[in-house]
Amino acid sequence: MIYAVIMAGGAGTRFWPKSRISKPKQFLKLFGDQTMIQKTVKRLKGFIEPENVMVITNEDYLNHVKEQMPELRKSFLVGETVGRNTAPCVAAATALLYKENPEAVMIVLPADHEIRDEKEFLGILKSAAQSADKDEALLTIGIEPDRPETGYGYIHRAGEKAGEYFGRDIYDVLKFEEKPNLERAEQFLKSGDYLWNSGIFIWKVKTIKEAFEKHLPEVHEKIETLIGSDCKKEDIDRFYHSCPSISVDYGIMEKAENVKVVPGSFGWNDVGSWKAVHELSTKDKHGNTKGEARVMFHNSASNLVHSESGKLITLVGVENIGYIETEDSILIIDLDRAQDVKELYERIKTDPESKKHL
Repeated sequence: MIYAVIMAGGAGTRFWPKSRISKPKQFLKLFGDQTMIQKTVKRLKGFIEPENVMVITNEDYLNHVKEQMPELRKSFLVGETVGRNTAPCVAAATALLYKENPEAVMIVLPADHEIRDEKEFLGILKSAAQSADKDEALLTIGIEPDRPETGYGYIHRAGEKAGEYFGRDIYDVLKFEEKPNLERAEQFLKSGDYLWNSGIFIWKVKTIKEAFEKHLPEVHEKIETLIGSDCKKEDIDRFYHSCPSISVDYGIMEKAENVKVVPGSFGWNDVGSWKAVHELSTKDKHGNTKGEARVMFHNSASNLVHSESGKLITLVGVENIGYIETEDSILIIDLDRAQDVKELYERIKTDPESKKHL
């Protein structure tokens, strides 16, 4: 049996002002008529049915999950009362699934990634799930890079393949690399043995539980306690409050020896900023994109407008600008500085008059 665990607790700060504390990025419609998390669940259909999909999110966002995906099993909707990074998130899912089926395969997915070639993506998941089951390895998906990207972590894979499932090669992971500078990113690209780290993981429930026991024993103790409980809300709350804050990458993947990667190319984007939205959106012949907004571009190119106000928005003689308008806020940015929105968000948090707009 294969289960999906969708991590949906992020705050989406780089997508302010559209993304708010009360409704962050994963619950927004940035592409088409479905939200990011709805698209994540939908693309799994036919491979993993809704009753086998678990969503772990901030407790304040549970109503969004229930409203947007009523088909999901209510006992598989987990609300975190305190943020503890990805390792406790995975640990909680491990405990809940271990009680149901310790031999099951777990696929861990972020809620807010965009994937254009869903058929290829599901094929790669199928290959990874088979390897996880047969090899009892910890697997991740590595994205084949097409540019020297400095905004992603990298996976250094072995030169020779370790196996093959359903026609797709599986490689041993030699090392995880942090986000590089441009010179190092160019070296990674030239090597051909480096992949972007997608943040997607595949493993048997039993295998990841054993990895916690070996590499994060203090968290494994909490897993055992949760397994032995009724897994009610108070049990899960107690679990999170007792766990350290640590990522599964640092706590498990960078330490484990049985780590493998499946390379893939399927139109993946982690949609990390408004610039990514511009890159992924349909554009006119001048590279402008406007979605459903009323916009007139004049001698302007490579711009993004995102507005639902119904106002006529006009751009004259500008390039590479992002204009994002909500009911109470307007953001104007150089798209090449889109990552700076996170810093702006932190400034707004400290301003008594402005923080109401978060």
